[in-house]
Amino acid sequence: MAAFCRGRHRLKSISCIYTSVRNVTGKFDYDVVVIGGGSGGLAFSKEAAQLGKKVAVLDYVEPSAKGTKWGLGGTCVNVGCIPKKLMHQAALLGTAIKDAQKYGWAIPGPASHDWATMATAVQNHVKSLNWGHRVQLQDKKVKYLNMKGSLADEHTVKGVTARGKEMTLTARNIVIATGGRPKYPTHVPGAEEHGITSDDIFWLKESPGKTLVVGASYVGLECAGFLTGIGLDTTIMVRSIALRGFDQQMSGLVTDYMEAYGTKFAWKCAPTKVERLPSGGLQVTWINSSTKQEERDTFDSVLWAVGRAPESKQLNLDRVGVQLHAETGKIVVAPDEATSVPSIYAIGDISLGRPELTPTAIQAGRLLARRLATDSKELMNYDNVPTAVFTPLEYACVGLSEEEAENRHGKDSIEVFHAFYKPLEFTVAERDASQCYIKAVCLRGGDQRILGLHFTGPNAGEVIQGFALGFQCGATYTHLLNTVGIHPTCAEELTKLHITKRSGLDAMVTGC
Repeated sequence: MAAFCRGRHRLKSISCIYTSVRNVTGKFDYDVVVIGGGSGGLAFSKEAAQLGKKVAVLDYVEPSAKGTKWGLGGTCVNVGCIPKKLMHQAALLGTAIKDAQKYGWAIPGPASHDWATMATAVQNHVKSLNWGHRVQLQDKKVKYLNMKGSLADEHTVKGVTARGKEMTLTARNIVIATGGRPKYPTHVPGAEEHGITSDDIFWLKESPGKTLVVGASYVGLECAGFLTGIGLDTTIMVRSIALRGFDQQMSGLVTDYMEAYGTKFAWKCAPTKVERLPSGGLQVTWINSSTKQEERDTFDSVLWAVGRAPESKQLNLDRVGVQLHAETGKIVVAPDEATSVPSIYAIGDISLGRPELTPTAIQAGRLLARRLATDSKELMNYDNVPTAVFTPLEYACVGLSEEEAENRHGKDSIEVFHAFYKPLEFTVAERDASQCYIKAVCLRGGDQRILGLHFTGPNAGEVIQGFALGFQCGATYTHLLNTVGIHPTCAEELTKLHITKRSGLDAMVTGC
């Protein structure tokens, strides 16, 4: 029986005999089994295998409520960062066509956009990434299994294929990296029946047409932004505030720009039902909390962007004693990503209190692999993680928002240096730059350590990514001023910040 356990996997049912023998012999099929083939799970797997560990990855995509499914790589590759950025680029190119005429380009007739052409190109690129991940796993000798994984005990994973066949895998350690999926508002009649989510929008074969985006998270704003940019009538319904958790001054600049850009906003509104009309359109009814009136309109598509839920319910976590947060359903983890069960770890969006960002999951996965495979003690640093929102006017930041800095240090203990600037690219094109803005939130005393940097403007992510390095080195306001800028760029404006909010002086940048 022990030899059988050490041999090749065979499709079989989990049995108490199998589990108990494995416990007695101390032999495992793998050093680590990973449940989830997204950014974190793949990063961990490849790093651990490179360090000599025997690793298996189980990944299975449950189709969305609309039947959308995809390949290996998780949310980022398939229904997140990658297709989102490409469709954002499509929208930016539409704006560039308009700008081009001011720069002397003769554009014959009005430009039009074809959804099918864009979607096919984006989907083909995503599929190439799916294949690339499989090749990388094979090259690093990681066993990839297209199976739905769940826990049988603290060292055993049960895998189930789409056809229902089962397999058991034993491992010294198990890593859970199943991420999350978009939520539907189940209290709204017709929401799931007639709506779509970010799991679907990037895989539509036909244009979504006139679209209502419900929710003003970064997902909602980004989707609404590129839909507006390619010429679709788009409305965002906002129950309370936009970009919750982000700096609210910056959030206001982002939404102001979007409104000027053509995106409509239904502020302080909450949907009550969605109905399919005989014409095929979707009639959405909502309550405007400002006027207390019931309102309605008809759309071709309704996209729900009202939050995400962790993929934890089908993992049998309670069976082995993995602690979950009662309210969110996320896994409670220690600083070293350990769960309440010593042999089980969790990384990425499934973990409580972790940023729901691809780069943090990747870094956490790699560092965990090194700790399990070597003598490394290095933990993931979740402080000062930079991020970007790819709205029509991009927003990127690193560190604390102004509100959070005030909460932690007191309003009198921080100094905010800020500036409104006009990108050179906007000048000839005669584009409005009213919302192009920069601020550095600093401690007021001592060496004026920088607590947060915020930037709205072209290529915001590229700008803040570079300055994020300074945060790892304890950057101060003096460091910022002593940095020589590259001219002419938008990024150089950060090195010239000298007006404080406290002074009340005009923060508009003049000259070149």
